[in-house]
Amino acid sequence: MAGVGVHQSDTGEAGEKIRKIIHVDMDAFYASVEQRDDPSLRGKPVAVGGSAARGVVAAASYEAREYGVRSAMPSVTAKRRCPDLVFVKPRFDVYRAVSAQIREIFAEHTDLIEPLSLDEAYLDVSSNKRGIPLATEVAQIIRDRIKEVTGLNASAGISYCKFLAKMASDLNKPNGQAVITPARGPQFVAELAVNKFHGVGPATAAKMERLGILTGADLREKSPEYLREHFGKSGGWYHSISRGIDHRPVEPHRERKSIGAEDTFSTDIFDLEPARKEIDSLSAKVWRSCEAKALTGRTVTLKVKYADFQQITRSRTIERRLRRAEELTAIAWVLLEALFPVEKGVRLLGVTLSSLEPERDEDVVRQLSLELPGL
Repeated sequence: MAGVGVHQSDTGEAGEKIRKIIHVDMDAFYASVEQRDDPSLRGKPVAVGGSAARGVVAAASYEAREYGVRSAMPSVTAKRRCPDLVFVKPRFDVYRAVSAQIREIFAEHTDLIEPLSLDEAYLDVSSNKRGIPLATEVAQIIRDRIKEVTGLNASAGISYCKFLAKMASDLNKPNGQAVITPARGPQFVAELAVNKFHGVGPATAAKMERLGILTGADLREKSPEYLREHFGKSGGWYHSISRGIDHRPVEPHRERKSIGAEDTFSTDIFDLEPARKEIDSLSAKVWRSCEAKALTGRTVTLKVKYADFQQITRSRTIERRLRRAEELTAIAWVLLEALFPVEKGVRLLGVTLSSLEPERDEDVVRQLSLELPGL
Protein backbone atom coordinates (compact mmCIF):
# COMPACT_ATOMS: atom_id res chain seq x y z
CA MET A 1 0.00 0.00 0.00
CA ALA A 2 1.39 3.37 -0.96
CA GLY A 3 2.01 5.88 1.79
CA VAL A 4 1.46 9.59 2.17
CA GLY A 5 5.07 10.31 2.95
CA VAL A 6 5.94 13.71 1.56
CA HIS A 7 8.35 15.84 3.55
CA GLN A 8 7.46 19.26 4.91
CA SER A 9 9.39 20.91 2.07
CA ASP A 10 7.31 19.13 -0.57
CA THR A 11 4.51 21.12 -2.12
CA GLY A 12 1.34 20.52 -4.09
CA GLU A 13 -0.58 22.84 -6.38
CA ALA A 14 0.14 26.54 -6.00
CA GLY A 15 3.14 25.74 -3.81
CA GLU A 16 1.00 24.49 -0.92
CA LYS A 17 2.54 22.02 1.49
CA ILE A 18 0.87 18.63 1.29
CA ARG A 19 -0.69 17.72 4.62
CA LYS A 20 -0.83 14.26 6.17
CA ILE A 21 -4.27 13.70 7.69
CA ILE A 22 -5.43 10.51 9.41
CA HIS A 23 -9.04 9.70 10.23
CA VAL A 24 -9.24 6.99 12.91
CA ASP A 25 -12.59 5.24 13.33
CA MET A 26 -13.18 2.54 15.93
CA ASP A 27 -14.94 -0.54 14.53
CA ALA A 28 -18.49 -0.96 15.93
CA PHE A 29 -17.18 0.76 19.05
CA TYR A 30 -19.96 0.37 21.63
CA ALA A 31 -20.80 -3.17 20.54
CA SER A 32 -17.12 -4.16 20.41
CA VAL A 33 -16.60 -2.93 23.99
CA GLU A 34 -19.54 -5.06 25.11
CA GLN A 35 -18.20 -8.12 23.30
CA ARG A 36 -14.76 -7.52 24.78
CA ASP A 37 -16.10 -7.34 28.33
CA ASP A 38 -18.58 -10.22 28.00
CA PRO A 39 -17.05 -13.22 26.19
CA SER A 40 -20.51 -14.81 25.83
CA LEU A 41 -21.39 -12.07 23.32
CA ARG A 42 -18.47 -12.71 20.99
CA GLY A 43 -19.45 -13.92 17.55
CA LYS A 44 -23.10 -13.08 18.19
CA PRO A 45 -25.24 -10.32 16.67
CA VAL A 46 -25.29 -7.60 19.33
CA ALA A 47 -27.18 -4.32 19.50
CA VAL A 48 -26.43 -1.67 22.08
CA GLY A 49 -29.66 0.11 22.97
CA GLY A 50 -33.15 -0.47 24.26
CA SER A 51 -35.03 -3.66 23.42
CA ALA A 52 -38.46 -2.24 24.32
CA ALA A 53 -41.08 -1.41 21.74
CA ARG A 54 -39.93 2.21 21.57
CA GLY A 55 -36.21 1.39 21.82
CA VAL A 56 -33.59 2.45 19.29
CA VAL A 57 -30.31 0.79 18.27
CA ALA A 58 -27.35 2.94 19.32
CA ALA A 59 -24.75 0.62 17.78
CA ALA A 60 -24.61 -2.80 16.13
CA SER A 61 -21.88 -5.42 15.96
CA TYR A 62 -20.66 -6.57 12.57
CA GLU A 63 -22.48 -9.86 13.07
CA ALA A 64 -25.72 -7.85 13.44
CA ARG A 65 -24.92 -5.65 10.46
CA GLU A 66 -24.92 -8.73 8.24
CA TYR A 67 -28.69 -8.84 8.85
CA GLY A 68 -29.12 -5.18 7.97
CA VAL A 69 -29.21 -3.92 11.57
CA ARG A 70 -27.95 -0.35 11.77
CA SER A 71 -27.62 2.41 14.36
CA ALA A 72 -30.69 4.66 14.80
CA MET A 73 -32.94 1.79 13.67
CA PRO A 74 -36.04 1.10 15.80
CA SER A 75 -35.39 -1.93 17.98
CA VAL A 76 -38.52 -3.71 16.75
CA THR A 77 -37.27 -3.43 13.17
CA ALA A 78 -33.82 -4.68 14.18
CA LYS A 79 -35.32 -7.68 15.99
CA ARG A 80 -37.49 -8.46 12.97
CA ARG A 81 -34.43 -8.51 10.72
CA CYS A 82 -32.37 -10.52 13.18
CA PRO A 83 -34.46 -12.69 15.53
CA ASP A 84 -31.33 -13.82 17.42
CA LEU A 85 -30.24 -10.23 18.10
CA VAL A 86 -28.94 -9.72 21.65
CA PHE A 87 -29.71 -6.30 23.16
CA VAL A 88 -27.30 -4.78 25.67
CA LYS A 89 -27.88 -1.60 27.65
CA PRO A 90 -25.32 1.13 26.88
CA ARG A 91 -22.57 1.88 29.41
CA PHE A 92 -21.42 5.36 28.42
CA ASP A 93 -19.11 5.73 31.40
CA VAL A 94 -17.13 2.73 30.11
CA TYR A 95 -17.14 4.03 26.51
CA ARG A 96 -15.87 7.42 27.69
CA ALA A 97 -13.06 5.76 29.68
CA VAL A 98 -11.94 3.71 26.67
CA SER A 99 -12.16 6.81 24.46
CA ALA A 100 -9.82 8.62 26.87
CA GLN A 101 -7.30 5.77 26.55
CA ILE A 102 -7.46 6.07 22.76
CA ARG A 103 -7.01 9.85 22.95
CA GLU A 104 -3.83 9.35 24.98
CA ILE A 105 -2.46 7.13 22.20
CA PHE A 106 -3.20 9.84 19.63
CA ALA A 107 -1.39 12.39 21.79
CA GLU A 108 1.79 10.27 21.65
CA HIS A 109 2.06 11.28 17.99
CA THR A 110 0.50 14.75 17.60
CA ASP A 111 -1.26 17.53 19.46
CA LEU A 112 -3.40 18.28 16.38
CA ILE A 113 -6.33 16.03 17.29
CA GLU A 114 -9.94 16.86 16.38
CA PRO A 115 -12.36 14.47 18.09
CA LEU A 116 -15.64 13.96 16.23
CA SER A 117 -17.19 11.64 18.82
CA LEU A 118 -16.09 9.06 21.37
CA ASP A 119 -15.03 6.68 18.61
CA GLU A 120 -13.49 8.77 15.83
CA ALA A 121 -11.09 11.65 15.30
CA TYR A 122 -8.95 13.47 12.76
CA LEU A 123 -5.19 13.71 13.34
CA ASP A 124 -2.74 15.97 11.50
CA VAL A 125 0.59 14.14 11.53
CA SER A 126 2.37 16.34 8.99
CA SER A 127 4.95 17.13 11.66
CA ASN A 128 4.47 14.30 14.16
CA LYS A 129 6.25 13.94 17.49
CA ARG A 130 8.21 10.84 16.45
CA GLY A 131 9.36 12.23 13.12
CA ILE A 132 7.90 9.31 11.16
CA PRO A 133 7.85 10.30 7.47
CA LEU A 134 4.98 8.05 6.35
CA ALA A 135 1.49 8.79 7.61
CA THR A 136 0.52 5.21 6.79
CA GLU A 137 3.16 4.01 9.23
CA VAL A 138 1.86 6.36 11.92
CA ALA A 139 -1.67 5.05 11.34
CA GLN A 140 -0.52 1.43 11.63
CA ILE A 141 1.37 2.14 14.86
CA ILE A 142 -1.68 3.86 16.33
CA ARG A 143 -3.99 1.00 15.38
CA ASP A 144 -1.60 -1.60 16.80
CA ARG A 145 -1.28 0.38 20.03
CA ILE A 146 -5.08 0.74 20.37
CA LYS A 147 -5.39 -3.03 20.00
CA GLU A 148 -2.67 -3.61 22.60
CA VAL A 149 -4.12 -1.20 25.17
CA THR A 150 -7.88 -1.68 24.71
CA GLY A 151 -8.24 -4.99 22.91
CA LEU A 152 -10.31 -3.24 20.22
CA ASN A 153 -9.92 -2.86 16.48
CA ALA A 154 -9.70 0.46 14.67
CA SER A 155 -9.72 1.40 11.01
CA ALA A 156 -7.93 4.38 9.50
CA GLY A 157 -8.00 6.52 6.40
CA ILE A 158 -4.99 8.54 5.30
CA SER A 159 -4.99 11.41 2.83
CA TYR A 160 -4.02 15.02 2.22
CA CYS A 161 -7.36 16.46 3.43
CA LYS A 162 -10.07 15.68 5.97
CA PHE A 163 -12.79 14.80 3.46
CA LEU A 164 -10.73 12.14 1.72
CA ALA A 165 -9.22 10.81 4.96
CA LYS A 166 -12.78 10.23 6.19
CA MET A 167 -13.76 8.49 2.93
CA ALA A 168 -10.59 6.36 3.02
CA SER A 169 -11.32 5.08 6.52
CA ASP A 170 -14.40 3.26 5.20
CA LEU A 171 -12.59 1.49 2.35
CA ASN A 172 -11.04 -1.41 4.27
CA LYS A 173 -13.32 -1.72 7.30
CA PRO A 174 -13.21 -3.47 9.66
CA ASN A 175 -9.67 -3.52 11.08
CA GLY A 176 -7.93 -2.07 8.05
CA GLN A 177 -6.61 1.13 6.58
CA ALA A 178 -6.42 2.79 3.19
CA VAL A 179 -4.71 5.77 1.64
CA ILE A 180 -5.89 8.24 -0.99
CA THR A 181 -2.89 10.11 -2.38
CA PRO A 182 -2.94 13.62 -3.87
CA ALA A 183 -2.55 12.12 -7.33
CA ARG A 184 -5.49 9.79 -6.83
CA GLY A 185 -7.81 12.15 -4.95
CA PRO A 186 -9.64 13.97 -7.77
CA GLN A 187 -10.28 10.75 -9.71
CA PHE A 188 -11.48 8.96 -6.58
CA VAL A 189 -14.05 11.68 -6.00
CA ALA A 190 -15.06 11.73 -9.68
CA GLU A 191 -15.96 8.04 -9.58
CA LEU A 192 -17.76 8.22 -6.22
CA ALA A 193 -21.58 8.21 -6.11
CA VAL A 194 -22.87 11.40 -4.48
CA ASN A 195 -24.92 9.38 -1.99
CA LYS A 196 -21.60 8.04 -0.65
CA PHE A 197 -20.13 11.50 -0.01
CA HIS A 198 -19.52 12.19 3.68
CA GLY A 199 -21.79 15.05 4.67
CA VAL A 200 -24.33 14.50 1.88
CA GLY A 201 -27.48 13.16 3.50
CA PRO A 202 -30.28 11.18 1.83
CA ALA A 203 -32.43 14.25 1.11
CA THR A 204 -29.57 16.17 -0.51
CA ALA A 205 -28.44 13.11 -2.48
CA ALA A 206 -31.99 12.64 -3.78
CA LYS A 207 -32.14 16.28 -4.84
CA MET A 208 -28.80 15.95 -6.63
CA GLU A 209 -30.02 12.88 -8.45
CA ARG A 210 -33.16 14.72 -9.55
CA LEU A 211 -30.82 17.33 -11.06
CA GLY A 212 -28.88 14.61 -12.88
CA ILE A 213 -25.94 14.68 -10.47
CA LEU A 214 -25.12 11.04 -9.76
CA THR A 215 -21.35 11.07 -9.27
CA GLY A 216 -18.53 13.37 -8.31
CA ALA A 217 -17.80 13.82 -12.00
CA ASP A 218 -21.37 15.09 -12.55
CA LEU A 219 -20.98 17.44 -9.59
CA ARG A 220 -17.71 18.77 -10.99
CA GLU A 221 -19.42 19.85 -14.20
CA LYS A 222 -21.71 22.27 -12.36
CA SER A 223 -20.62 25.86 -11.78
CA PRO A 224 -20.35 27.34 -8.27
CA GLU A 225 -23.28 29.62 -9.14
CA TYR A 226 -25.48 26.69 -10.14
CA LEU A 227 -24.64 24.76 -6.99
CA ARG A 228 -25.25 27.75 -4.73
CA GLU A 229 -28.57 28.39 -6.47
CA HIS A 230 -29.76 24.86 -5.68
CA PHE A 231 -27.93 24.11 -2.42
CA GLY A 232 -27.32 27.50 -0.81
CA LYS A 233 -24.10 28.00 1.15
CA SER A 234 -23.22 24.32 0.77
CA GLY A 235 -22.89 24.80 -2.99
CA GLY A 236 -19.37 26.19 -2.70
CA TRP A 237 -18.35 23.26 -0.52
CA TYR A 238 -19.71 20.73 -3.03
CA HIS A 239 -17.84 22.53 -5.84
CA SER A 240 -14.55 22.16 -3.91
CA ILE A 241 -14.85 18.56 -2.76
CA SER A 242 -15.91 17.42 -6.23
CA ARG A 243 -12.34 18.39 -7.18
CA GLY A 244 -10.78 16.74 -4.17
CA ILE A 245 -10.15 20.12 -2.50
CA ASP A 246 -10.66 20.55 1.23
CA HIS A 247 -8.57 23.14 3.07
CA ARG A 248 -10.23 22.71 6.47
CA PRO A 249 -7.60 22.43 9.23
CA VAL A 250 -7.64 19.82 11.95
CA GLU A 251 -9.02 21.83 14.87
CA PRO A 252 -7.98 20.55 18.31
CA HIS A 253 -10.31 22.96 20.12
CA ARG A 254 -13.31 22.82 17.84
CA GLU A 255 -16.17 24.79 19.33
CA ARG A 256 -19.26 22.85 20.23
CA LYS A 257 -22.28 24.14 18.31
CA SER A 258 -25.10 22.84 20.49
CA ILE A 259 -26.00 20.78 23.54
CA GLY A 260 -29.23 18.80 23.56
CA ALA A 261 -31.19 15.96 25.11
CA GLU A 262 -34.18 13.98 23.91
CA ASP A 263 -36.34 11.10 25.06
CA THR A 264 -38.61 8.58 23.32
CA PHE A 265 -41.65 7.61 25.39
CA SER A 266 -43.02 4.13 26.03
CA THR A 267 -46.53 5.47 25.41
CA ASP A 268 -47.56 8.48 23.32
CA ILE A 269 -48.25 11.76 25.11
CA PHE A 270 -51.50 13.59 24.31
CA ASP A 271 -51.81 16.06 27.19
CA LEU A 272 -49.84 19.22 27.90
CA GLU A 273 -49.04 18.60 31.56
CA PRO A 274 -47.08 15.33 31.13
CA ALA A 275 -45.31 16.91 28.15
CA ARG A 276 -44.28 19.85 30.33
CA LYS A 277 -42.87 17.46 32.94
CA GLU A 278 -40.74 15.84 30.23
CA ILE A 279 -39.52 19.27 29.16
CA ASP A 280 -38.56 20.01 32.77
CA SER A 281 -36.39 16.89 32.87
CA LEU A 282 -34.81 17.46 29.46
CA SER A 283 -34.05 21.11 30.13
CA ALA A 284 -32.42 20.25 33.45
CA LYS A 285 -30.23 17.65 31.73
CA VAL A 286 -29.15 20.13 29.04
CA TRP A 287 -28.34 22.80 31.61
CA ARG A 288 -26.24 20.40 33.71
CA SER A 289 -24.22 19.57 30.61
CA CYS A 290 -23.79 23.29 29.87
CA GLU A 291 -22.60 23.96 33.41
CA ALA A 292 -20.10 21.10 33.23
CA LYS A 293 -18.62 22.65 30.07
CA ALA A 294 -18.91 26.26 31.30
CA LEU A 295 -21.10 27.14 28.33
CA THR A 296 -24.32 29.04 27.85
CA GLY A 297 -26.33 30.01 24.77
CA ARG A 298 -29.08 32.11 23.22
CA THR A 299 -31.11 29.76 20.98
CA VAL A 300 -33.53 27.18 22.37
CA THR A 301 -34.90 24.52 20.00
CA LEU A 302 -37.77 22.16 20.73
CA LYS A 303 -37.92 18.90 18.78
CA VAL A 304 -41.18 16.97 18.52
CA LYS A 305 -41.73 13.60 16.86
CA TYR A 306 -45.33 12.46 16.55
CA ALA A 307 -46.71 8.93 16.65
CA ASP A 308 -46.69 8.78 12.83
CA PHE A 309 -42.96 9.72 12.89
CA GLN A 310 -43.58 13.23 11.52
CA GLN A 311 -40.90 15.42 13.07
CA ILE A 312 -40.94 19.19 13.60
CA THR A 313 -38.72 21.73 15.37
CA ARG A 314 -39.48 25.13 16.83
CA SER A 315 -36.79 27.62 17.91
CA ARG A 316 -36.49 30.92 19.72
CA THR A 317 -33.39 33.12 20.01
CA ILE A 318 -33.04 35.81 22.66
CA GLU A 319 -30.68 38.78 22.60
CA ARG A 320 -28.63 37.81 25.65
CA ARG A 321 -27.11 34.58 26.93
CA LEU A 322 -29.26 32.39 29.18
CA ARG A 323 -28.21 32.66 32.82
CA ARG A 324 -30.36 30.11 34.64
CA ALA A 325 -31.85 26.69 34.01
CA GLU A 326 -35.30 28.16 34.65
CA GLU A 327 -34.91 30.45 31.64
CA LEU A 328 -34.18 27.50 29.38
CA THR A 329 -37.19 25.62 30.73
CA ALA A 330 -39.51 28.61 30.37
CA ILE A 331 -38.62 29.18 26.70
CA ALA A 332 -39.03 25.47 25.95
CA TRP A 333 -42.44 25.58 27.63
CA VAL A 334 -43.56 28.49 25.42
CA LEU A 335 -42.50 26.59 22.31
CA LEU A 336 -44.27 23.45 23.54
CA GLU A 337 -47.53 25.11 24.57
CA ALA A 338 -47.97 26.64 21.12
CA LEU A 339 -48.31 23.10 19.70
CA PHE A 340 -51.09 21.95 22.03
CA PRO A 341 -53.68 20.53 21.85
CA VAL A 342 -52.31 17.80 19.58
CA GLU A 343 -54.39 15.59 17.28
CA LYS A 344 -51.84 12.78 17.27
CA GLY A 345 -49.72 11.53 20.12
CA VAL A 346 -46.21 12.76 20.81
CA ARG A 347 -43.63 9.99 20.58
CA LEU A 348 -40.46 11.98 21.31
CA LEU A 349 -39.46 15.34 22.77
CA GLY A 350 -36.07 17.04 22.63
CA VAL A 351 -34.56 20.28 23.91
CA THR A 352 -31.38 21.84 22.47
CA LEU A 353 -29.43 24.97 23.40
CA SER A 354 -27.28 26.50 20.65
CA SER A 355 -25.52 29.77 19.75
CA LEU A 356 -23.17 28.65 22.50
CA GLU A 357 -20.61 30.89 24.18
CA PRO A 358 -18.22 30.38 27.10
CA GLU A 359 -19.73 31.45 30.40
CA ARG A 360 -18.13 34.76 31.39
CA ASP A 361 -17.11 35.98 34.82
CA GLU A 362 -19.92 38.55 34.88
CA ASP A 363 -22.43 35.73 34.33
CA VAL A 364 -21.11 33.96 37.43
CA VAL A 365 -21.25 37.14 39.50
CA ARG A 366 -24.80 37.88 38.30
CA GLN A 367 -25.86 34.31 39.15
CA LEU A 368 -24.39 34.60 42.64
CA SER A 369 -26.09 37.94 43.20
CA LEU A 370 -29.44 36.33 42.40
CA GLU A 371 -28.80 33.45 44.79
CA LEU A 372 -27.20 35.53 47.58
CA PRO A 373 -29.07 38.82 48.03
CA GLY A 374 -26.81 41.65 49.15
CA LEU A 375 -23.73 40.34 47.33
